[in-house]
Amino acid sequence: MTSIKKLVLKNFKRFRSLELDFDNELNILVGGNEAGKSSVLQALDLVMSASRSKVTSFGLDSLFSQDCITEFLASDKALVNLPEMIVEVFISGLADADFDGRNNSTRRDAVGIKLVCKPIDEFLPNIKAILDEKVESLPFEYYGIFFYSFSEEPFFPHMKPLKHVLIDSAQINNEYATNSYTRSMYIAHANVVERNLHAFEYRRAKSKFRDEHLKSVNDLLNDTYKFDVRTNPKASLETDIIITEDDIPIDARGKGRQCFIKTEFALRDREHSLDVLLLEEPENHLSHVHLKKLIDRIHASTKKQLFIATHSSFIATRLNLKNVLILSEQEPSRPTTLKHLSKSTAEFFMKAPDNNVLELALCSKAILVEGDAEFILMDALYKNAAPGFSTDSDGVHVISVDGTSFKRYLELAHLLGVRVAAIRDNDRDYQANCVANYKEHVSASIQIFADTDNARNTFEVCMYQDNKKICDDEFLAGRVSLTVENYMLKNKTDAAFQLLEKRGADLAVPSYIAKAVEWIRA
Repeated sequence: MTSIKKLVLKNFKRFRSLELDFDNELNILVGGNEAGKSSVLQALDLVMSASRSKVTSFGLDSLFSQDCITEFLASDKALVNLPEMIVEVFISGLADADFDGRNNSTRRDAVGIKLVCKPIDEFLPNIKAILDEKVESLPFEYYGIFFYSFSEEPFFPHMKPLKHVLIDSAQINNEYATNSYTRSMYIAHANVVERNLHAFEYRRAKSKFRDEHLKSVNDLLNDTYKFDVRTNPKASLETDIIITEDDIPIDARGKGRQCFIKTEFALRDREHSLDVLLLEEPENHLSHVHLKKLIDRIHASTKKQLFIATHSSFIATRLNLKNVLILSEQEPSRPTTLKHLSKSTAEFFMKAPDNNVLELALCSKAILVEGDAEFILMDALYKNAAPGFSTDSDGVHVISVDGTSFKRYLELAHLLGVRVAAIRDNDRDYQANCVANYKEHVSASIQIFADTDNARNTFEVCMYQDNKKICDDEFLAGRVSLTVENYMLKNKTDAAFQLLEKRGADLAVPSYIAKAVEWIRA
């Protein structure tokens, strides 16, 4: 199977430099809104398309790294230091000497293709004249767009070694995007001989329509003016062809259905159709039921390499966390891979109920709590423990985790380098449940916090004992058989919500939670 082995970027959008190694079947890109997930898919699409017009349509000023432009303009502006933009795609599974060579950043023999945007030598005097003035941008009008193979030969669209398509759910109703998708799928499923025959027959059918059906109208006109049918490239088979589902054009369907149809059609396993499928946030416009169907369809696909950019924990966990690449907003050149996550933990998250894996993956500090009551009250307790501060102001994410899942999340946090305070009940045996149980997981960045008194076995007991008057005032009235403490234990969520709503700012913080807050803020 031909697939993309590695992507190297230089001065592309937010990446001054980036190197990503890929799995030959599935790659899941996650990150914040400005982390560069879409940029990675865009880079792959541009270089594999080998289309100068596509690059031009985006504009070099929007594709070049703004940091490299700013740095150059603040320097002495020597022509030799003019920035270049490079996108390299290393390919595996392709035995073709036309693409094999050392024309790449490693300077070693490899198979691949590259996009280079650089100044055109003959225009250097023009560039210098402009730079000698006080300018705030580079004169990209004098830059050229070049596609090369690693053998240093020019590379053109008809030579593409990989057949691919990009599906962007945000552009699902965009006419240009739909037409581009349809053309890509048509080219993937029909070979050159078939396409040439189809184009010829389509043009001939148009001529026949003109000669047979427009004749009666044209015969009434003078010889100078006639009705005809367009046969130029802007009105060819590839511009007019559409995809239908049950005889209904897919662009007449709803956005969610269009997204599902386009993805499902692209995933079909016809031999020699697509090599690479790029999916941009496939969760958009899809209900939970259809998202599950889409994931099942992705699982069943073969003979294709998939790249999925997503914000969805559901997609990332159900497909396989080991295939996740995390792009950082703070450190763009240092992605994190989860390929070293244990197989059992990856499989656990595949089957576990809805989780907050990506929330943990995309933060720098987190407090893990054991249930809904702790989650409801944690922000108020945090403010009370650290007056003038909050979880939001300190960039701390509070994540509710089922008690049996703590170790899975801690393994993930260790790989990610996230600072985590895990707050849990001692369940009447602090030493066994909170110390010995986690001895393989605690570290300088991961700590467990629980009450050391075995009699204070749960969060509710600790809250009641430390806030007896407040809790009695709120819950004692009307109690017949249950004590206030037992009422809080049997109605954990409701009791926590009432305390938050009426007395949140007055609550005393159990000492182990205060220690967790102090530690996470350090």
